[in-house]
Amino acid sequence: MNIDLLLQPFQRFGVNLGLDRIVKLLANLGNPHEQVPVIHVAGTNGKGSVCAYLSSVLTEAGYRTGRYTSPHLVDWTERICLNEQAIASDTLSQLLLQVQAAISPDEESPTQFEVITAAAWLYFAQSKVDVAVVEVGLGGRLDATNVCSQPLVTIITSISREHWQQLGSTVAEIAREKAGILKPGCPAVVGILPPDAEKVVRSRTLELQCPYIVPQPARQISPGWAEYQQAPETRATGVGDKGDNFLVASSENRFSIKYRLPLEGQIQLANSSLAIAALEILQQKGWQISQEAIINGIAKTKWLGRMQWTTWRNHKLLIDGAHNPAAAQVLREYVDSLDTPKVNWVMGMLSTKEHAEIFKALLRPKDSLYLAPVPDHSSADTSELAKLAQKICPLSYCQTYPDLLSALETAFSATDNLVILCGSLYLIGHFFATVKTTTPPTP
Repeated sequence: MNIDLLLQPFQRFGVNLGLDRIVKLLANLGNPHEQVPVIHVAGTNGKGSVCAYLSSVLTEAGYRTGRYTSPHLVDWTERICLNEQAIASDTLSQLLLQVQAAISPDEESPTQFEVITAAAWLYFAQSKVDVAVVEVGLGGRLDATNVCSQPLVTIITSISREHWQQLGSTVAEIAREKAGILKPGCPAVVGILPPDAEKVVRSRTLELQCPYIVPQPARQISPGWAEYQQAPETRATGVGDKGDNFLVASSENRFSIKYRLPLEGQIQLANSSLAIAALEILQQKGWQISQEAIINGIAKTKWLGRMQWTTWRNHKLLIDGAHNPAAAQVLREYVDSLDTPKVNWVMGMLSTKEHAEIFKALLRPKDSLYLAPVPDHSSADTSELAKLAQKICPLSYCQTYPDLLSALETAFSATDNLVILCGSLYLIGHFFATVKTTTPPTP
């Protein structure tokens, strides 16, 4: 049965944060989440790639590993993976039918996200996974994934002002929501946060007596290679042998891991270190994760649609979601590292996003902007975006297009500038769904 048809009846309930509905639904299903060891990952940006690193490494280490992330780019099956393989459509359809059958007609209906989340828990329990890497959907405290009472480790990757309509207008308020995934005594691996957010998260870890780990970002040692410095107090026992993808060097007080980093952008130095720090905690708990598995697992990590090079009609194209100001700044830093004088931006954004701040982060004088709507979603008006962009930055060119295809065609025909498609993960998903692409080596 068609997955979209199964999930469509629940779409009308929109975003409705709260745990009552998912708790009742999971109870009707036999509480499958209680059978699954969990790594729980929250954050404004970076949580998806951290989940990808963890899933890849744990699979490499020989563990039966589930992964649950959102949103998907093209197909619902992308959200639920087992050992790096997306769930089969037929399997997901059967799980959704099981979930629907467990919904009590006398209770408030669950949301679409709650239904797919329940299906993920059910799949992981039925598959008898050794561990599931679970990404928070929105916020943390009241997110449908926040039903695990004793995670193996929790991770908060970053905090910035996004989804403020649901989570609060300040970074501190948003931090309180994301810190809601922390559990008593459970180790917390935390990225480098703004001071107001860091204060909130650290305070919560003290209340709950959570070990608090803030790993320093790895450092780039050459293009595509990074080095992670392990602190002496968190040093894992045992050092793997030298292999094709890694090198381990030891010293009296600390040792480092040098590894190939397949995902682009400076932010991956921080994201990969968060994943490695979480894996160290598992090692300390007795999990058999060799240094070779860590390094080879990271080297094999894939995370589509995020700073990804691809081709379109024999043209090189850089793709990234860049759907909030912090993500846009990360993309801009990567573009600056390429030493590209001018950029042709092909963009579309949702109406709920902070358009001005995203434009300020990305656009530079003499860049060109090609605006297209985001299909099948609450797209921002492209004419209004064009007016806003021209107020913010003196562009060489700024025009709206009725669809993504015409915007891309014009962007590539106009100049030899680097062309970047960004602004919305839903727009990236539309690109992948409608345009055949191939992925060449990163230049």
